[in-house]
Amino acid sequence: MSQSAQTNKHAILFMIGAIALFASMDAAAKELTTYVHPIQTIWARYFSATVLVILIVLPKIKTVSRTKHPGLQVVRSMLVLGATSFFFVSISQIGLAEATAVMDINPVLLTLGGFLFLGETIGPRRIFGIVMSLIGALIIIRPGLGVFSIYSVLPLAAAVCLTGYNLITRFVGRNENPWTSLFYTALFGAVLLSGIVPFFWTPLTGYTAGLILLIGVLGTASQWMLIRALTLGEAGLLAPFVYVGLLFATVWGYVIFGDVPDAPTIVGALIIVGSGLYVWYREIQTTPKGH
Repeated sequence: MSQSAQTNKHAILFMIGAIALFASMDAAAKELTTYVHPIQTIWARYFSATVLVILIVLPKIKTVSRTKHPGLQVVRSMLVLGATSFFFVSISQIGLAEATAVMDINPVLLTLGGFLFLGETIGPRRIFGIVMSLIGALIIIRPGLGVFSIYSVLPLAAAVCLTGYNLITRFVGRNENPWTSLFYTALFGAVLLSGIVPFFWTPLTGYTAGLILLIGVLGTASQWMLIRALTLGEAGLLAPFVYVGLLFATVWGYVIFGDVPDAPTIVGALIIVGSGLYVWYREIQTTPKGH
């Protein structure tokens, strides 16, 4: 196996691991929101992650805390905080599979973001994939119908934030230690939310404290794996594996919460996944051999 193929293999494995852990973290967060306010859940995700990251990097914290891109790290941290906040609030009210399906528009938005901000080309087939993905999201959200809820729109906002986060992570990851990016991602959210959470605080029990610890471990591990994946592999290579998360979300949603996606959610999810895979296929077809 060539060095390039080996690197791509590792990137794909990191991506699948990240998505699996993200889905598991989301399930734990949804469970926690049944006991505490969503803001306390979001704070828990960042505070526990910050404690874990600091403990891990403490021997070399001076090196890890040095960043070559302070401005981009702040913007990146704001975007991922926005993505987490929108998504956690949404899953406190709707099913994991439904929220994750809308969130899965992110890979197609990456194509649009690459065109708008990175100067990448975008042809009619990619535009078709983007439009179809948006249609799939609208089928799930169902604006104008009696089943419409603002909580169904929040995953779309989360996907937009996550797209920006992924684009910046890809750029920063070229010459930044993954632990540096992870450190600032966790610290920014923890500091900001620690000033807000007292107004929404519910006393913890042994169970909710355990959920907070679990969310921190899963969140830290998933972020590190995602950073490693985006550093090693190109976005076009990794995009299809995002959809593994929908499978995990559906399983966790059914096993833990008894949620079964309805027909429109399934149809919309299939359109989004199909659009994403189509865009990915076109990326592969139009990439010159050897690149």
